[in-house]
Amino acid sequence: MYDHMAVRTTKSGQKAPRHKSRRVSYVEIAAAIALTCIALAAAIGDTIASAPGLTQERQRQLTEFVRQDCGSCHGMTLKGGLGRPLSADMFEGRGADIIAEIILDGIPGTAMPPWRALLTEAEADWIAEALKRGDIR
Repeated sequence: MYDHMAVRTTKSGQKAPRHKSRRVSYVEIAAAIALTCIALAAAIGDTIASAPGLTQERQRQLTEFVRQDCGSCHGMTLKGGLGRPLSADMFEGRGADIIAEIILDGIPGTAMPPWRALLTEAEADWIAEALKRGDIR
């Protein structure tokens, strides 16, 4: 492991104590990414949460939202990363209502954040259906 904390000396010429470095766990990385996603989404949250309906333009925005924000954990091609793949075959046997619930409420104890503050139920339902159909890649 690279030790970036070289020996330092104080003004009086004495050696300053070295800080021990530690490895960062995948859970910490995933949590940091999730928090970053939440912060980024909050910055665009007014645009996402205030859509009056699911027009073609809104569907395009939601598709881009999934690719960018969800893709930061689930892989930019949604084929997996820190999070599971978001491919249609991964959702076989799961109802769109369950998927929408996960989108809105997250999964406690994991890096999957809740998006309820940023998405309406109708938007989460649309995303869930689109993922099940494989429309978002």
